[in-house]
Amino acid sequence: MPEAETFNNDPNGDYESMDADQLTFLKPHEIDEAVLLEDMPVFDFAEGTLMDVVGIKLHTAGPVSYYDCQNMYLAKSEQVIVETGRGLALGEVVVPATRRIVRNRKLPRAIRKATQNDMRQRDRNRSKEDNARRLCLEEIERLRLPMKLVKVDYLHGGNKAVFYFSAEGRVDFRELVRGLARRLHIRVEMRQIGVRDASRMLGGVGACGLRLCCNRYIREFAPVSIRMAKDQDLVLNPEKVSGLCGRLMCCLAYEDKLYKEASRSMPKIGRRVMTPDGEGRIKDRDVLGRVVRVQLLDEPTLKEFPVDDVSPVANPGQQQGQQGRQRGKDGPPRDDKPKK
Repeated sequence: MPEAETFNNDPNGDYESMDADQLTFLKPHEIDEAVLLEDMPVFDFAEGTLMDVVGIKLHTAGPVSYYDCQNMYLAKSEQVIVETGRGLALGEVVVPATRRIVRNRKLPRAIRKATQNDMRQRDRNRSKEDNARRLCLEEIERLRLPMKLVKVDYLHGGNKAVFYFSAEGRVDFRELVRGLARRLHIRVEMRQIGVRDASRMLGGVGACGLRLCCNRYIREFAPVSIRMAKDQDLVLNPEKVSGLCGRLMCCLAYEDKLYKEASRSMPKIGRRVMTPDGEGRIKDRDVLGRVVRVQLLDEPTLKEFPVDDVSPVANPGQQQGQQGRQRGKDGPPRDDKPKK
């Protein structure tokens, strides 16, 4: 067999003796980068850093914070030891580890997956929390402080505890901190929270018969106004529209947008309308059911009609105003100049 033909790749080689095909082979090939990279995402590294990020919550229904997991794969619902501003803490993975562009390069770190020793430490901390809560209630009663203890949270190391409480105003708890530190032999931190956060930590059953939304899945509280209750035609009774925390129920914001869109095409309460049974005035309405309850002029009871079967009737004052405007348009021009 003839020996395989070899090409001289030496830059100082004799290229004059090569034919055209050999020279074409040695030339750098032109590659269409658009074809090779069409399936790859475009990353702008000038605006951030490509990192492995995982979303972790430290408390039940607490906010999700993002941590740098440092090439460690963490699946959902796994227990992880993370670093916080107060020390190490045990958290649960909510968002699995993904690679993404992060502008803030100083993300806190996820240290490791929780081991059996970490889980035993968690159980020991929970028993310490019960004792610390009992002692704190005794100190609050002894000092007669206007505050309500909500929860006690031991850090993972067991050398520091955070006491969450709610109060109407500012509370001087310096004597309380000294007494707890002396009796528990740990570092003590007092943190005041709002009534919504207190309900989230304690939990409970709402008026609907289900567990509180804030304790189950709400991560961040959305603003709720009394206007939302008015748009949904609810009875403005504080006991009816308030939750266990004493504030307006968070569920008022769920269907607010839907009620606003649906109510635009319906007549308002108190409006005079013409029905198949005669003229009447709207006393109540079902926005989602598209039904209005009308009191007819000659009947004391209310009758229900689909909103498509009623038409608004202009008030006498509105009719006179419309007729006056129409005469002003059709009639001769008026001389408004004052007479001498």
